[in-house]
This record gives sequence, C-alpha cells and structure tokens, in this order.
Amino acid sequence: MKILDGKSFALKRRAALTQWVATHRESAGRPPGLTVLLAGDDPASATYVRSKEKAAAKAGIKGEIQRLPSSISENELLARIEALNADPAVDGILVQLPLPGGLDENAVLDAIDPTKDVDGFHPSNSGALWQQRGSVAPCTPLGIMHLLDAHELELSGAHAVVIGRSNIVGRPMAELLLQRHATVTIAHSRTRDLQGLLATADVVVAAVGRPEFVKPEWLKPGVVCVDVGINRTDQGLVGDFQWDGLDQVAQAATPVPGGVGPMTIATLLHNTVCAWSRHTGLPSQPE
Repeated sequence: MKILDGKSFALKRRAALTQWVATHRESAGRPPGLTVLLAGDDPASATYVRSKEKAAAKAGIKGEIQRLPSSISENELLARIEALNADPAVDGILVQLPLPGGLDENAVLDAIDPTKDVDGFHPSNSGALWQQRGSVAPCTPLGIMHLLDAHELELSGAHAVVIGRSNIVGRPMAELLLQRHATVTIAHSRTRDLQGLLATADVVVAAVGRPEFVKPEWLKPGVVCVDVGINRTDQGLVGDFQWDGLDQVAQAATPVPGGVGPMTIATLLHNTVCAWSRHTGLPSQPE
C-alpha cells in the first residue's frame, strides 16, 4: 500500500510558495496579508490557529491573529470583518470555526469579501465552484486534490464515494472530483447499505468524525482511501478508517496524522498567495 504522505508534500508546496512570494514581493509592493479571527477559547481551534500563524510567517505572509472573547456580539464581529474588507493590505480573511454560541455562522461568513475569502466558504465562491467558474476552493478538498495529483492517481471514470456532506469538506470534495470526471456518490448518516456502496468504490473520502468507522473488509481491493478524520482516543490520534488491515486491500491511503491535515494548511497559504497575486495585479499566480 502506498502511503500518501501529506506532511512531506505539504512542505514542498510551502517551500514553492515561499519562493514565489520572495520572487514577486518587490513588484507587488507589499507582502501577502492574512488575518485570522479567533473568537472564544476552544483549545483545538487555538492550536490550529497557531499552526496557521507559524506556517504563514515561514512563507513570507504577514499574518495577524485577532483573538476575541467568547462574549463578542455578532455586530462587533461583523464590524471587524467590514474593517478587514476595506483594508488594502489584507488579502485573506479567515474566521476560525466553530464560533461561540449565539453567533450566526452564515451571517459571519457571508460578510467576508468574496475576493478575500481564502477558506472558500462564501456562497459566491461555493456557487462559482459548482459552476466550474471558481478561483478559490475550500482548503481541505483542494489540498486532497493536490495530493492525489502528486501521486498521479487516476480519477477519470472512477467511482468515488464521499462520506460526509458538510459545506467544508463533503460537498466541495464531490464537486472537485466531478470536475476530474469521477462518478461521485455522497454518503451520510442516513445512507442505506453504506457497506454495499463502499464495496463498489474506487476512491473513498471519509469525513465522518468517528474513530475507525470504515472497516477494511467493507472496501474493494485496490481502493484509494483518503482519511479526513482526526479523532482523539486513549490510543492517540486516529482517523475515520480502521488502519489495521487496510494495507491488505487499499492501493493507497493517507495516514493520520500526517496526511490530509498538513495539506489543509499548505492550501490555505496557496489560496492566500493567489488572492495576493490577484489583488496586486501580478501577471500570474502559483500553480
């Protein structure tokens, strides 16, 4: 079984972006700018934001984290976003999810200037993605596509099953696979006979959030397994696939940790640098 090592590939992607920024910074007149809004004190969110901050700094991106109290009102948060929308030095705005209770997630995400929406969650960007006219896609699905491409895995004509229908992973993942001519099925908690469905899949993307939910015996020999799950257990971090025995059936799989997670951060940097390239009128943008 081939291990789809997202960690090492993400480091290569980040090195290429760092070089791109260094090469074009003078002609752009300023570095790329990324601001993250972190409301509340969720420990997992805080850890993830710190990782983004460090990665941005290493890539030559001017990053800022605005740490906000969990008591912040929706109007106050919207005012922060409005100010960032108007700031010409900010290319990317990211609101870390989940938001504290009482805040309307849709209203907050909708307030971000679509040209600065480096997460790809704004409805204008989501709609453009489904019409194949988008310039930005959500970081996790796009990072997965970059990783699959790096390993030259054939998607055209393949049956891909995406387990999960969130706007963050499942739905945009399905569209990106459709754009590569895969036949896509989206499965979820109410899908009947999931095991029977998985037995027909050439590619399985699991974004369930349930430790070792997908069993190797459910899968078709030669399947490609993409594990989006990050589940904390007494045995440490595990994914949504049961790893034990997976090598007996899969041709390739992403590990947890070290698979999809690093690609998500690398793709956030990619989306930010692409936004910077568009905002500053650079003649091209990184691949």
